[in-house]
Order: sequence, then structure tokens, then C-alpha cells
Amino acid sequence: MNAALRALNRFGLGARPGERGRLRDPRGWLRAQLAGDPPMAAAPAITAPAAISEAIRAFRMPAQANRRQPPPAQPSQQPQPPQSRQQARRRLVEITAAESRAALETRLVSERPFVERLIAFWSNHLCVSVSAKVLVAPLAGSYEREAIRPHVLGRFEDMVLASAKHPAMLVYLDNFQSIGPNSRGAARRRGRGARGLNENYARELLELHTVGVNGGYAQQDVEELAKTLTGWTVTGLQDGGSAIGFAFQGVLHEPGARTVLGGRYPEGGLAQGERAIHDLCSHASTARFIAMKLVTHFVADDPPAAAVDRVARVFRSSDGDLRAVATALIDVQEAWSDETRKFRTPQDWLVAALRAFGAPEIGPMTVPVLRQLRHPLWAPQSPKGFGDSVQEWADPDSLLNRAELARTLAGRLRADRIEPRDLLEVVDVSEKDPLRALLSDTSIAPADRLSLAIAGPAFQWR
Repeated sequence: MNAALRALNRFGLGARPGERGRLRDPRGWLRAQLAGDPPMAAAPAITAPAAISEAIRAFRMPAQANRRQPPPAQPSQQPQPPQSRQQARRRLVEITAAESRAALETRLVSERPFVERLIAFWSNHLCVSVSAKVLVAPLAGSYEREAIRPHVLGRFEDMVLASAKHPAMLVYLDNFQSIGPNSRGAARRRGRGARGLNENYARELLELHTVGVNGGYAQQDVEELAKTLTGWTVTGLQDGGSAIGFAFQGVLHEPGARTVLGGRYPEGGLAQGERAIHDLCSHASTARFIAMKLVTHFVADDPPAAAVDRVARVFRSSDGDLRAVATALIDVQEAWSDETRKFRTPQDWLVAALRAFGAPEIGPMTVPVLRQLRHPLWAPQSPKGFGDSVQEWADPDSLLNRAELARTLAGRLRADRIEPRDLLEVVDVSEKDPLRALLSDTSIAPADRLSLAIAGPAFQWR
């Protein structure tokens, strides 16, 4: 095992030719990346808050087919022709594509790839899905940029709170429509199809974001937590003068005290839900659950119990300080052992290939390629997020897809940027590995040698 390549590939996003030789202190290089504030990412011009708000409101306008209904009171909600609705949908797709390219390009060129990997991990842990609801699609990029990235080296609780209050999460798991059954808002709507209590976000907050499925909660805890979070909603979906954002509407909040996992929360409006989230993030089961996921991601599909224990202790003792937790991951000895390895997900594989080839930017076909590989950005099939085990990504169809795309990538991206033998600087292989002979065989066209290398076994692992 080469320590420099382990740092570049396992903890980072893929080695680039020349980097291996410059890394004299691989662990020090990783620790240095955790210093200071997280790297910020600029939003593409097309994804300005005003542009997103305008596109969403245009899509939500009643369709032309509803003209037989009495016209809405607000001029901004007048029915629109079907063509306008199609144009609005296209605009949402364009915003999502621009956000995806920008996020991938940040990974491609980053000089702090360990931090970018952590951002991707937490974005997947507290995931939203653009494939689930059309209104989530234009918000997913801003969600990662505003709720995940600023807190990736901060406190876990702050990240979860930012996630809970972001319009993308509120829409994705329906909390923006949740109404306390005994709230003033429910009383006013009674008999007019009131939406009622929605438990989706509360359930995922417990099961997937904090204490985990074995965290000791029951259905009663889900219901009580959902009631603490009533009134957490989204503003600006209809008001043409407002940006889309978080709002607490006390009229929709369920009155009364609540009990969640034994914790008592007196009536307190917005603060009631915030206190419940604080306690969930500080729960002992949360430390264990988070440590298990992190060690699984950075060390092995079957995470060593001792490593999980060490990371969980740091999470608890630091009050969920994610910088301290990331430092603890660097110090996990099992992560630097020949006995552990991690299979590259499609996103990992593609970004690593582009970095290995020295690609200067993300091309227009990169986002569609990830769809072909069944791993599009911010589009898991469930709130559990994408898995990252070999079992989930090493099926024959997936490997065949990689092999076919490897040939395309090598043909398009080589452009004399890289000598095939330079790929030996980015993969960890023994002196007797046949890849060395392959990359030196000048009887094989350079593009073919490159495609065989990134499609071959050595490049599939990090």
C-alpha cells in the first residue's frame, strides 16, 4: 500500500499525475486541508435565488386547462398556456444541469479534495432527490452549497438544522405541508380538505439522519417529533415578491408539550423543534450511527468495530465537531492497511478518471454520463441516499458501462495531455502487476491503453 496514493484516492477524489511524488507527508496533507473555513463554491449565474424563485413560480402556475375554474385572486397565479409550462419545466432542468456541472467541476479542480469528499458524503447522508419531485430539482445545488458546505467542518447539529430549514428538504420530505391537527390553521381549514400532519421528515430525521433505525425510537416518537416540526414551511412559492426560503408559521404549529425519546419539550413554537433536533444530534445512538457510516465510507464495507468505537468517542466528546471527527478518520489505522479497500462509486470513478487525465473542466456530456452509470448527482431513489458498497456498484452491467465509457473518455480527453505510463502515478499496483506492461506497450494505441487502464481492476478501487 502506497500511503500517498491512499491519501489521494481513498480520502481525496483521485490522484493526478505528479501529485504522488509531491506528497511527503500524506496524513499531514490531509490534516492541512481541514484548517480554516470550508472552501466556498460560487453559484452559476443561472441559479441566482431570484432566477430559481421565478422558475418555480412559473412552473406552479395553474395550467391553461384549468381556465374553466374561477381565476385566482393573485395576478401572478393566472393560468398559463401549456407551452409556457413546458418552458418553465425546461428552465428548471437547465438550472439543475448547471448546478450539477458546477458541483462536479469543483470536485475536479479542488486542491482540498478531502473536504470535497466530506461535502459529498454529508450531502448524501442528509440527501434530497431531484428525481423525486420537480420542485426539488432547482434547489438541490443551493441545498448543498448553503446547508452542507458551510457546516462540513463545523458542528453536526448546525448542519442538521440548516438542512431541516432549507426549502429543498422541506419540499422533498413534505414538511412544508405538515399542519398540526389541533392548530389554529387546521381549525380554519376544517371541512376544506386540510392536509394534516405529515410524518415523512420526522421519520427520516430519526431513522436516517440522527439516531438510526436501531436508535430506540417508536412510532409514538415519530408522531411527537412531527408535531414539534409543524409550522416549519416554505415561503415564496406563490408570492412573486419573495425569495423562496424558510418560514415558521405559528398558526400551523401543533400546540402543547411533546415527548420524544424520553425528552420533554414544553410548548415553544419554533424553539420546540430546534431543541428536539439538538437533543437528537447529541444522542449516544447518533454518535454510533454516524461513526458507522463514516468508517464504512472511508475504511471498508465491513467497518472495523474498534475504528467505529474510536470515531464515535470523538463525536461524543467533541459535541459533534465534524472537523475533529474528520481528523479522527485520518488517524484510523485500518484506513491505511493493505487489508482494507473501497470500491469506487460511479461518481468517484468518473471524477477520478477526469482528474487522472488532467481534464480542465466538466464537459456537457458529463452529467448525462452519470445518469447512464445510474449515479446522477443528488438523485437517490430513496431518502436513504446512495450506497457505496461493492455489492451495489460492481454488478456486470455497471462494469460493462464503465468499460464502454472508458473508451469514450480516453478518446475525447487524451489530446496528448498524458502519456499512458503516467497513469502508474495514480493507481497503486505492485511491480509485477500486468498493468505496468500494458501501459508501456507501444504496439497498442495510446487511447486504448488509457481506456483499458481506467476500465481495469486497479482503477475501480480507492
